[in-house]
Amino acid sequence: MSNIRTALGLSLIVLTMIVLVAFSVPLYDLFCRVTGYGGKTNTSDVLSSRILERNIDLKFSADVNDSINWSFEAPDNLQFKVGENLLVNYKATNLSDTQNSGTATFNVLPEKVGPYFIKTECFCFEKQTLKPGETVDMPVVFYIDPSISEDPTMKDVEEITLSYTFFRYIE
Repeated sequence: MSNIRTALGLSLIVLTMIVLVAFSVPLYDLFCRVTGYGGKTNTSDVLSSRILERNIDLKFSADVNDSINWSFEAPDNLQFKVGENLLVNYKATNLSDTQNSGTATFNVLPEKVGPYFIKTECFCFEKQTLKPGETVDMPVVFYIDPSISEDPTMKDVEEITLSYTFFRYIE
């Protein structure tokens, strides 16, 4: 009887571990989106309707993981106003001889700005498939939520970095 209890207990532990592993990525992603942890940004279907006089310097970063043979270029750095709706284009090129797909992860630095960085459109929302040698512009539409000016912990933010890294998409 004790062997059966031990086997059931161990089976329950293994099952619990499998469930935690299966749901850890979506739970962590939800946690990051809600808290802005790790520089995760928010999304919206609505553009900003209020522009403040406060300027922010924006730097862009583009990286490619070794798992995919693409080149990936960031747009030029720029300065813009809080609440201003912006469209920028990253550029990706498939350097391989075969069609392949990639997906981009992103973050915003400093991390505390994440909840105020609002994307309304982004290539990072979906997998991207490129034919051999194909080059495409990859748009990002975003704004900084004007409520950032009401948060005393954001007064020192003068520069933001938006960073993307492409990885091979594995189905």
